Amino acid sequence: MGANTELEILRIFIGETQKHKGRPLYEAIVQEAREHGLVGAMVSRGMMGFWKYGPISTLKILRLSEDLPISIEIAGEHDRIAVFLPVLEVMIKQGLVTLEKVNVVINKDEKE
Repeated sequence: MGANTELEILRIFIGETQKHKGRPLYEAIVQEAREHGLVGAMVSRGMMGFWKYGPISTLKILRLSEDLPISIEIAGEHDRIAVFLPVLEVMIKQGLVTLEKVNVVINKDEKE
């Protein structure tokens, strides 16, 4: 897969404390993504965020939250993403998943 390849990016928003079969949900999602042959995944922990019906979670010392927002981005080909989406549907009990098409302009994934 080189430059000028079209991929899709899944962006998943969940809470840090969510679990799947006893382990952190973000870890389970990344593991499943790898097993489904997706191109790559990255997990980011938010400094601040909120859900529509919940309080604002923040890293501020006076309001230290135990459930900070987590964002997971997963890249993959359309066909593999299509197979992976039903897996996410089962795993995620509360959260938001978005999907967008992207064009790869640089891909340097060779080991040196």
